[in-house]
Formats: sequence, C-alpha cells, structure tokens
Amino acid sequence: MPGPEEATDQPVSEARLIQARIDKLQRLRERGVDPYPARFKPTSNSASARATLDVVESEQGEGAKSDPLILAGRMMARRGMGKAAFIDLQDAAGTIQLHLRQDVLGDGYTLLDDLDLGDIIGAQGPVFRTRRGEPSIEVQSLTVLTKAIRPLPDKWGGLTDIEKRFRQRYLDLISNDRSRELARMRADIVASMRRFMHDRGFIEVETPMLVTVPAGASARPFGTHHNALDRDLYLRIATELHLKKLIVGGFDKVCEIGRIFRNEGFDQDHNPEFTTIESYEAYADYNDVMEMVEQMVSIIAQDVTGSMIVPAAEEGGEPIDLTPPWPRLDLREEVKKRSGIDFVEVDDIELLSQAMRDRNIHVEPGANWGRLLDKVISDHVEPAIMQPAFLVDYPVEMSPLAKRKPGLNGIVERFESFVGGHELCNAFTELNDPIDQRQRFEDQERLRREHNDDEMDRLDEDFLVAVEHGMPPTGGLGLGIDRLAMLISGERSIREVILYPQLRD
Repeated sequence: MPGPEEATDQPVSEARLIQARIDKLQRLRERGVDPYPARFKPTSNSASARATLDVVESEQGEGAKSDPLILAGRMMARRGMGKAAFIDLQDAAGTIQLHLRQDVLGDGYTLLDDLDLGDIIGAQGPVFRTRRGEPSIEVQSLTVLTKAIRPLPDKWGGLTDIEKRFRQRYLDLISNDRSRELARMRADIVASMRRFMHDRGFIEVETPMLVTVPAGASARPFGTHHNALDRDLYLRIATELHLKKLIVGGFDKVCEIGRIFRNEGFDQDHNPEFTTIESYEAYADYNDVMEMVEQMVSIIAQDVTGSMIVPAAEEGGEPIDLTPPWPRLDLREEVKKRSGIDFVEVDDIELLSQAMRDRNIHVEPGANWGRLLDKVISDHVEPAIMQPAFLVDYPVEMSPLAKRKPGLNGIVERFESFVGGHELCNAFTELNDPIDQRQRFEDQERLRREHNDDEMDRLDEDFLVAVEHGMPPTGGLGLGIDRLAMLISGERSIREVILYPQLRD
C-alpha cells in the first residue's frame, strides 16, 4: 500500500520540484553566489525603461540604445537555448524582455542553468528594440536576488480556483494583471478622495477602533476582552459618534477613512470588515451633503479612469454615467411605485407584514417595522436604480440619528445614494436635539428587548452628554470605499477590490 506521500501524484511531483530547486540553490552557493543578497539598487523599472527607449529613439533614430539601466523583478518566462536566451522580467510596473547572450555575459551566462521561473533577478544593460520591435534589455550583467523554492502555479490553467486566488493573494498578484490593476486603482481612489476632502477644508482624524459601546449603526459587533482593564470591548461598527463629538468640540469639518467591523455574513456585496469614509460638516444639511457626494464620486472617477462614465458591473448592462447632478427621488413615492406599498398607510408591523405577504416579500419573524420596510426597499427599489440617484426622506423609525424634516410628520432628512442596483452611501442632517436623541436611543433599546434584535443601534451615554453640551446643525455622510471601488472598476464582487477578504475555512 502506498505511503501518505504517494497517495497522489501531485504532492510527490511538487516535492520533487521543490527538491530540484533546493539542489540548484546549493549549487549557486558552492560557486560563491549568494542567492539572497542583502542589497540591490535598481535605477529603472519596466515602464520607465520603455519610456527611456522612446526618448533615445526620438533623439538618435531607429536602432539606438540607451545608457545602461539597472532593473529587478521576477522571472516569468524563458525562451531560447544555447548561446542566447530571452527572459520576461516582471516588476511592479509591468513586464519587459531581457536579452541574454553568452558572448556578452561570459561565465555569467551559466547562471541560467540554476534559475527557475519565479526567481527574482537583477539585470544591467541598455534598452534597445529587437528586430521584432520589442523593447528589451541587453543584459551585460545578471544577479540572482532571490531563489524561489516553491514553483509558481502553471501560467496558468490560471489560478482558476477562486478561493485559492484570495487565500494566496500573492500568487494572484504575481499571475493576474487585473488583480494588480485593481489594487492600484483602489489606492488611487483613496488618494483622490483624500485630495477632494482636504481641498474642501476637512480635517482627517483617527478615532478608536476598540469601544465600550458599539453604537452609531444597526449592526452586530465583534467582541473582545482587554486583560489589563479586565473589561469587555467591541470593534467599532461605525465612526459616527466619535466624529460628532469633535464637531461638538469646535471643529467645523472632520472626516475619517477607516476600517469598520460588523459581525455579519458575507456575499458579493458584504465583507465583515470594510472601509468607509465618514464626514461631518457643521452648518450643512443633507442637501449640501448630496451635492458633495455627487461631486466627490464623479471627480474621483475622472481622476482614476479619465472619465465620469464607468462600466456596468452586470454583463451586458449599460455604462453608468456619474456626471452631476444626480436625481433626488422621494423614498415614499419610489416604494409605492416599485412595490405598491405606501409605508405611511401601513404604519404598524401587522399592516406592513400583511402588505409584504400579499406581494410575496419575505417577512422576517420578529423583525421591527423599520427592518421590514428596509427589506421592501432592498427587494423592490434598490435593484431598480442603475444610474446614480439619491433616495431622500426616510421614516424616523429607520433613522435614529437623523433630524426630523420640518412639515413632514415622522420623516427625517436622510438620504441614501444608489447606483448599479447597490447602496453606495448613507447620510443625513444630523440630530442635534439632545432630548429627542435620548428618546430615540431609548426607543431603540426598547425595540432591542422586544424583538431580541442585537443589531439595533445602542444608547451611548457619553455621546448624549456630548450633544447636551451643544452640537451645531451638521450634515453627515458614510460612504463605502469598497463599494466605490467596485463601481469605478466595474467589478461585481467585493472580494475583487479587497486584497484580503474574509473567507470560510
């Protein structure tokens, strides 16, 4: 009977490949080559080398070569035998071809015998254009920088295993140009967002991730324990309350780009940890925030992609035009139009539940009225909004931190923006009446007990004390950066735009 290592061909095959690489590593050391040198200083990368060649050719004509450049990267492909070889060198900027000749490298050419795909190497030489027109480095010296012990996956039946792509993201980044592009695009989105907010006078701050009361949103928190204090703490579910305390303290404009943690499931649109920007501006209301959102999102798209029109995430869908202004849609009218339900008329749990059943909308047992209405919006309104729009004026039961709208009983000045059938942000004119705020928090606590719902927002006494000292009229915003990255890149899954998404075992 075969032993454990012989149960399948694959583990044995991989073990042999690894051993062959270790043998080459030993041969390098025996010939005095350090396979892991401490220092190597590139002077160029693949993109700048190509640009250098363009300049040299424009000045000196066809067939010109540059002065020697120094590059480093991973060996991704090798062609040729005998006295000449070509290597595809991949670095952070892209890929460039190396041209190696025995008559140029001399004894250094024999290093190729102990190199494998995946090794990291350095090369020095001028950039020129081959007869086939390919920019290439004429290698005059070759340096081993890192001997890779494990082979890269086959180039590739791809990293076709989706889970493996995310579990071993480094392999995905090595092999998948799109993954590297998305990582850079996300970084560019955040950089553009910071510029936009700073230009509008916002101060970027940091607030605690470990909190005693996980408040500021309707979500189930992650808990932990602080040993030195012998106290239970929670990972924050929002940055809202700490940021509004800064408005009380005298800052007019504050924002934070940071990680949020919610103990919930994950799917194409959700990850238990995600990144948001929250901002608060004194003497602004939700109309001002709507204008800021449409300006910010459209400018970021223009900065990152060169256009305010982005691809649809759905195959065959129409492109999404982010150009301001975006339409303002009354929530009550949209719910009536899309579902036939008037939430003003079905103003208790039984009436709303029956209206939902009549329309084959799932009624979650034990859910409160606000959660049921949110289900109606998610099922019937949200998927229908493909081009960017704001849904405005929500019931107070769904918005414990938003200011009441003058002249409309039971309605608050809240909006959510939707695009591509998904929520992008949530915002409101902030409630700054401390008596009303305390009553709403107490109502939330009562609903938590009545419905055994640990996702209801929580009463934070320290925040209430802060508001009792006086908070000016304020407009607030919470926008999901992962969702924004999905929108601008045209990706359908949140896992594509988060480098390390949460995965099942």
